[in-house]
Amino acid sequence: MIVMNKKPSDVCVIGLGYIGLPTAALLSQHGYHVHGVDISQHVVDTINKGEIHIVEPELDLFVKRAVENKKLQASPKPEHADVFIIAVPTPFHDGYKPNIEYVLSATRSIAPYVKPGNLIILESTSPVGTTEKVAEELRNLGVDTDNLNIAYCPERVLPGKIMKELVENDRIVGGLNEISTNAVVAFYKTFVQGEVLSTDARTAELCKLTENSYRDVNIAFANELSLICDKAGINVWELIRLANHHPRVNILQPGVGVGGHCIAVDPWFLVSDFPEVSKMIRSGREVNDFKTEWVISRISADIVKFSHNHNRTPIVGLLGLTFKPDIDDLRESPALHIARVISGRHQNVICVEPNVISADGLVLEPLEKVIDSADLIFKLVRHKEFLNLSQKEGRQIFEF
Repeated sequence: MIVMNKKPSDVCVIGLGYIGLPTAALLSQHGYHVHGVDISQHVVDTINKGEIHIVEPELDLFVKRAVENKKLQASPKPEHADVFIIAVPTPFHDGYKPNIEYVLSATRSIAPYVKPGNLIILESTSPVGTTEKVAEELRNLGVDTDNLNIAYCPERVLPGKIMKELVENDRIVGGLNEISTNAVVAFYKTFVQGEVLSTDARTAELCKLTENSYRDVNIAFANELSLICDKAGINVWELIRLANHHPRVNILQPGVGVGGHCIAVDPWFLVSDFPEVSKMIRSGREVNDFKTEWVISRISADIVKFSHNHNRTPIVGLLGLTFKPDIDDLRESPALHIARVISGRHQNVICVEPNVISADGLVLEPLEKVIDSADLIFKLVRHKEFLNLSQKEGRQIFEF
């Protein structure tokens, strides 16, 4: 194993999405020259103009400054660097099985450019053992991995606060050996103010999946309570508020399901790899997915009831499409799924989403227009613009 004998100065980030681009922009503010790689020419061109293709507070300022200072450039292909960070998607395939092909493709793309002493860091949320597969892929391409520092370091950021949390949150680094772990820990300490914790790669991989599965199971408890309360004629938010006054109880808030590329996805990685012993994790996923379908049924039933009572088709307003409040991210969004299903089944459905310009196949209108014209209004996402909406001319605005 060759240890890097100088502080790294050049970083190559593979994948310029919701994690890769903020990471690249942040590194450029800490003295690194960053070469960003993305397969989308649109993304590359946008970044090279000093602009961004996603919405994230402060990110536009970071990218603009980095490009102007010639600390950040984007390209469809990697270049030689001291540090390579892989931050590409890990979607499903064949049902709920994790697909690491993007990770392996990114690994193959950097193989011609790595050199002894380089740091190879995987940040993509991945099944246990993926970091080992990165090393194996490099070896299959003739790369001497004994002379590389290969480690896993998952992101732990909240959309809407990414630029802040990339710096302040604790990080976990798990290398394929102790030397790799120490080298990558030293790198993250150059820009992370939180604690940088050391472990092995497999533990770090499982830790990321554990964190998101924990959240999913706890959200499932809240969503299951909401279903019980609906049958019992009880206000679930009042119930949770009272229960949370117990000193050892902290129930989360229910919603229309769980979305995003982490909490709605990562538990399936564990269920897929360890099906016999992940029964509660599977149950949590199923509860949260069921809540989304239950909401669709409730909205459809209310539409049919209104049509029967008023002898006309109602105008239906759906508030919010993103997977969580106050962001522009539609990935795995249960609200978006609900809106598309309802729009496909019923006429006169209009949506409000203040954080995006368009959503394929859906009619977007300003909030004021929907409030004034809709007969039935359903709050799907608790955006700040919707928090004080509870009544419309004495009628309830439904929330789940």
